Amino acid sequence: MLQRIFTWLAGCFLCAILAWAPPSFAAAPEFVQVTPEKTLALPQDTGAHPDFRTEWWYATGWLALPDGKPLGFQITFFRSATEHDRANPSAFAPSQLIIAHAALSDPSLGKLLHDQKSARAGFGLAYAKEGNTDVALDDWRLLRQADGRYLVSVAARDFTLELSLAPTQPPLLQGDGGYSRKGPQATQASYYYSEPQLQVSGKVSRAGQAQAVSGSAWLDHEWSTSVLAADAVGWDWLGANLDDGSALMGFQIRNRSGDKVWAHAVLRDAHGQVTQYGPEQVSFVPQRSWRSPRTDASYPVQAVLHTGAIAWSLLPLQDDQELDSRLSTGSVYWEGAVTVNRDGKRAGRGYLELTGYLKALKF
Repeated sequence: MLQRIFTWLAGCFLCAILAWAPPSFAAAPEFVQVTPEKTLALPQDTGAHPDFRTEWWYATGWLALPDGKPLGFQITFFRSATEHDRANPSAFAPSQLIIAHAALSDPSLGKLLHDQKSARAGFGLAYAKEGNTDVALDDWRLLRQADGRYLVSVAARDFTLELSLAPTQPPLLQGDGGYSRKGPQATQASYYYSEPQLQVSGKVSRAGQAQAVSGSAWLDHEWSTSVLAADAVGWDWLGANLDDGSALMGFQIRNRSGDKVWAHAVLRDAHGQVTQYGPEQVSFVPQRSWRSPRTDASYPVQAVLHTGAIAWSLLPLQDDQELDSRLSTGSVYWEGAVTVNRDGKRAGRGYLELTGYLKALKF
C-alpha cells in the first residue's frame, strides 16, 4: 500500500513539474516520423524506440483454470516521450514516461479487475530498453527471452500474473511490411507487428491462492509519432487467435459522428498465407451495446466485423470489461475477451478494444 501511495504521489509530482516548466526552458525535441521506407528488423525492433513519441507492448489472451473455467487477461506497457529537453543531463529529467495497465476478466465476478501504474523512466525502476523487449515498472515486467518466449510478471492490486508466452508462429508484420496506415495521410501511421497464437502457461493468484493456468495469447508492439487524423476520436480493434491456427486482426478509426475514417484488416491462415483488406472492405457493425454504470459510456460490446465477404460475430466473455485509466493515460476504454464466430459456429477467441466512447483520445 505504501508503495502504491508513493507511486501515485510521484506521478502527481511529475505532472506538476511538467505543467510548471515554462516553454522557453529548453528546445522541444523533434520526434522521428513513421515512413513507409523502413524495413522492420526483428528481433532488434522488439525493443524500445525512444525517438518516437509513443510506443506500446500489449499482450492479451484467454486462460483456462484447472476446472476449465475461462479467464481473460491484459497487460500493456506504454512508453511516452515528453517535450523535455533531451540534452538535460539530470537523472531526474522526465524525458520518457512508462505507464502500465493490467486486467483480469472473470465472468464469475461480473466485472473487470484492473490496476495501473505510471512513472518517469529512470533509476532502474521504470524503463523500456532498446534492442529487445524488456519493459518494467516497479515489480511489473515484460521480458523477451533469447528463444522468443515472453515472461510476464505483474503484481496488481487484486491479482498476480506469472506467465510464459511461447511463440508457435512467426511474427505478423501489419500493413505493408510493418508500416501500418491509420488515416488518409501517409504520416498517419505506425510501425506495427503482432505475435499471434502464443502458447501460455503459468499461474494466476488471487486472495493469496495461486492456480495454474494455460491458454493462448496475442502480443502487439506498435510505435509512432503521429497516428490519428484531426477529426478522429478513437478506434475499434480486434486481435483473434482462430481455432484452425489462423490469425485475424482488424481495426477501424472513427470520427465524432461515428463514421469510419480509416480501416484495415489482415487474415493469416495456418499455412502462412496472408490476405489484406483495405478500408472499403472492413467495418465493425454494432449488434448490442452495454452502458457503464460508472462512467455512463455506451460501448458496442457485441458486433460483427466484416472483412470482405466474411462476417465475424464478436461475443463478449462478459459485458463489464471497462478499464478506467484516468490516473495514468487519462483515458477510459473497453478492453475485453470475446469469442469469434463465423457462419454460426465458433471460429476462435480474441480481444476487442473500444476507445473514444467516453471522450476523444489525444494522440
